[in-house]
Amino acid sequence: MSYICGFFSLIITCWGWNLMAETRRITVSLPNSLLKEVDFIVSMERKNRSEFIKEAMKLYIREKRRMEVSQRLKDGYVEMSKINLALAEIGFEQDMEELNKYETNLTGCEKM
Repeated sequence: MSYICGFFSLIITCWGWNLMAETRRITVSLPNSLLKEVDFIVSMERKNRSEFIKEAMKLYIREKRRMEVSQRLKDGYVEMSKINLALAEIGFEQDMEELNKYETNLTGCEKM
């Protein structure tokens, strides 16, 4: 069962834009065990629930964005590896053709 732990002020910071003037009260429902952990941390760090929830949300959003950027980079590296392999194979084929031409000219006869 979830318990309503009260109203929290939420300050949203998005992409470096601080919307401090735009605060809203929200209701958050938490299981009692989670609320006890939050309250313990809040008391240890001498903060209030609003500050804790605000920081937790910012951290979550920041981590989510970091993971999305990391995934896009990974996808880009995989795509580039396919392109690089194709280019390397083309270059290898051209190098082999050039080597065959060179050896043919060097020996004065055609290779089989």
